This record gives sequence, structure tokens and C-alpha cells, in this order.
Amino acid sequence: MRTDLPGPRHEWLDDDAGPVVRPYTLTGGRVHPSSDGFDLVAYVTAKPDPDLAAYPELHPEHRLLVELAGRGTPVVELAADLDLAVGVVRVLLGDLLSRGLVAVHQPPRATYLPDNDILKAVVDGLRAL
Repeated sequence: MRTDLPGPRHEWLDDDAGPVVRPYTLTGGRVHPSSDGFDLVAYVTAKPDPDLAAYPELHPEHRLLVELAGRGTPVVELAADLDLAVGVVRVLLGDLLSRGLVAVHQPPRATYLPDNDILKAVVDGLRAL
């Protein structure tokens, strides 16, 4: 951290990285998306030619999510690309979904779950190895 600059120094300012912004500031303190949750492997696709100028309240992270989702990207990859927590990305995606700027394609739910007896037999077999 540079100390030769005039004025007060703040612990949240890093000269190399720039100002550090806590994730909850991006979401306005919200921890749940405005819609039903997003699965980690759900694909997000941006609407074709979205008019982002009509939404001046969107953060740069919202705009970057729309750009990255143009090619159809799973939620977990969007979080990795933005270097943000998955929970934060889910809240930001909820904002975009409510404005109609993205579509979310959830993976199909498993309709068949194996019987507990089968699972116990598999565990017993693995323990016997």
C-alpha cells in the first residue's frame, strides 16, 4: 500500500487491486435471488440484442453477466469468470431475469432415485474392499 499519497488512508483501499468492494454491496444486502434459486449447472442465456441502456441502475457486474451469458453459460462458470461468490451471482441473475434480460434453463430433475437398500448394499460392498 502506498503511503506517499496525501489524505487519509483506508484499509479497504489497495493500490494494486483498486478499491475493495464487499459482495453484499453488489446485491444491496440481499442474499436470496428474486426468483426461485438457480442450480449451479443451470445454463443462462442472454436475450438477443438486450437494450442495457434502458436499465441505468444495473451495476457493471450485471452488464458483464449479460455479455458472458450471450453464449449460454452455466451459473458456476459465470461466478468463476466474474470471480464472485455463487450466491452473489445468483442474486444478480435474479435481477436480470426479472427484467427479462436473461433466460435460465434448469437441468431436469431426477425422476428416479435408487432404493435405500441398493445404496446400503453398495456402501457395504465398498467397505468390504
